[in-house]
This record gives sequence, C-alpha cells and structure tokens, in this order.
Amino acid sequence: MTIKEQFWQEYRQWRGYGYNTVTGELRVTPGLLSPQLNNQRDVFVLLPPSYNTTDRRYPVIYMHDGQNLFDRAIGFAGNEWEVDETLARLADESIEAIVVGIANTDKRFQEYNPFPNVWGGTGDKYLAFIVDTVKPIIDRDFRTLPDHDHTGTIGSSLGGLISLFAFFQRPDVFGFAGVLSPAFWIGGGAIYPYIEQQPFVQGKIYLDNGTREPSARRMKHVLIKKGYRLHQNLLHVVETDGEHNEAAWARRLPDALRFLLKSK
Repeated sequence: MTIKEQFWQEYRQWRGYGYNTVTGELRVTPGLLSPQLNNQRDVFVLLPPSYNTTDRRYPVIYMHDGQNLFDRAIGFAGNEWEVDETLARLADESIEAIVVGIANTDKRFQEYNPFPNVWGGTGDKYLAFIVDTVKPIIDRDFRTLPDHDHTGTIGSSLGGLISLFAFFQRPDVFGFAGVLSPAFWIGGGAIYPYIEQQPFVQGKIYLDNGTREPSARRMKHVLIKKGYRLHQNLLHVVETDGEHNEAAWARRLPDALRFLLKSK
C-alpha cells in the first residue's frame, strides 16, 4: 500500500527547508478535523527505518502532544522528546514501530482530562477521536498491525493520565501504555478509584516519575493489587533528580519502548 501523498505530506516540505531536527521519514496531515471535539489539529506519522525496504507490518504507538515529539523547531520551549532519534537507534535492536503524534490544542487540559465532572474534562471525546477517526486512517494508509496486542499509547503529564485511562477504557484497542510523569492529581486523584473499579486488562504498562516531581508509586501499588507483575507486564522507573520536562522524557523513552515493544 502506498502512502497517499496528498493526504500525508512530507514533513520537511510542509514545514519548509529551514531549521529542523527531524531524523528519518516523518509525514504530516495538517488540520485533521475531529468531529468528536469540533476542532482541528496536525497529526504526524513517523515511519520505521525499514518501512520502505520491506513489506512488514508494524506496531503502532499513538502519542500525545505531537508537536513536541520530533522537532525542536516546533516543540515546547524549543525542546522535544527525540522520538525519531530514539527509534532510529532502537532499530538496531530490532525494535521498530509506527509512531502517530497527535498535536494538542488550546483545550489540552480538558481533552487530556477524562473526567467530565472535573473542570469539564472531555477525555472521553478525545479518546473517541483517536479510536474512531485517527486509527482508521492510519490503518488504511500504512502497513500496521491493527490488533490490540500491537496498538499502544504513550504520553507524559496529562498525556500520561489519558494514556492510562485509554488502556483501561478501551481494552479492545490498546494493548500497552506508556505513562510518563503522570498528572494523577487531577480531580483530587479521580483516576485511582476509576482504575480500582476496572477489570484487569491484558497488556503492558510502563510507569515512571522523577524524584523532583510527584511520585507514581501509589498507582504502582494499585496496579500490583489488580494483578500486574513488576518486570513482567508492569515497569515502574524512578529517575533520580528527574524533572517534569521533555528532556527527562527523552532520557527515559528508550527503556520505556524496550519494555513495551521488545516482545512485539
């Protein structure tokens, strides 16, 4: 299946040939309409290094704050997660995936908040946008492994919150979740009773925090009580002196991807 050139523009041509820090093949569809949220945003797709030289199909990771993932030129405060550089290195370990970066909007606080009774959260609609609008397009236009086992979501802060919610809310879709520096304080910790009431979901969860930000230890214990086992289907990492920023998430991303994708 060929990439639809009119729909998926080459990032460098779309952005222009000025400064950027992109490694590998990055595509973008500007201003994708969300009928669930009645707004638009850019969606980026990073292809694996071997994509154009094989007929393989690949796992897919849906990541939030998409403009902060690949290019410092458009990243928050000139920073990025270095997702493209990380996956280029991990390809040498036979770890490859398609990454879909979904840009945030000025409604980020509401869209990444899954609790409607907490400051008007619309996370359920944002999740529906990913599952019902974005994913069908990705599975149509790229060589994906579309099943639960090979579909995951990763985010940080509020993006970590919505990633864990997605894993439990849509177990038919998501088989792994990367939850970095999660903002579990939303609504006085409303995520804890939500998770406690959900059934066990088959899959993997990566959870982390730095020592200079709120701990995720309480959620680790909630997940262990639910049946997850450390270093098997749950990994909790605490980075000494880690702070709440893109540089910290870039440092921890390689091990998160190794844990979530190694068996895939």
